[in-house]
Amino acid sequence: MLKWISILLICLGALISTQSLAEQEQLPHEIIESAASSIASELEGRKDYLSENKAELYSLINKILVPHFDMRYAGRLALGKHWKAATPEQRDRFIEVFYEFLLQSYANGVLKFEEDAITVYPVKPGAEDKRVVVNTDMKMDDGSLVPVNYSMRKSSAGWRVYDVRIEGVSYIQNYRNQFNAEISAMGLEAVIERLLLENQEAGKSI
Repeated sequence: MLKWISILLICLGALISTQSLAEQEQLPHEIIESAASSIASELEGRKDYLSENKAELYSLINKILVPHFDMRYAGRLALGKHWKAATPEQRDRFIEVFYEFLLQSYANGVLKFEEDAITVYPVKPGAEDKRVVVNTDMKMDDGSLVPVNYSMRKSSAGWRVYDVRIEGVSYIQNYRNQFNAEISAMGLEAVIERLLLENQEAGKSI
C-alpha cells in the first residue's frame, strides 16, 4: 500500500504545470508530456530548497494544480451515491476539503518526480470523444515498469484529469470506498470535518 501511494503521489505530481491556451488545444497525451517537462523544469536545482520551504512548495502547487484536474467531477465520483443526497453547500465544502487534502499530499510526492521515469503512449481521441485514457509506464528504482493510466475528460477548459489508475487500481475508487464506509457510519459532515482537521494539521507542519 505504501508503495502504491508513493507512486500515486509522484504520478499526480507529474501533472502539475502551467496551462496556456495552446495547451488546451493539445492532445491528451501531449498535455501529460508537456506537464511532465514543465514540472521537471520547476524542480530543477530547487528540490532541496522546496523540501525545506514547504510553504512555498504548497503555494506553488496550489497556484498551478487546478488547470489539470477536474476537481468537481473527481469529488462527485469520490462521493459516489452520496452525491445526490448531499446539499449544494455540502458538495462545495467536500470538494474544497478533498482538494486541499490531495494538494497537501502532492506537495511531498512531487519532490520525488523525475521526468525520464515516465513513458507516455500516444492517444488520438475522435472528434466526438469526451473521455480518453492516456497510458503511461513509470520506471521504478529497481528498473521495473508500473502501468499508470490517466483518465481524462474534455471540458470547456480543455482536457483535464479526473482519475489515475496504477496497476489497474483507481485512486477515485479507493477514496470512494473509504468515504462510503465513513459516511454510512458517521455521515457526510463527519467526513468533511475529518478532512478539514487533517488539512489544518498538515498545514501546521508546512
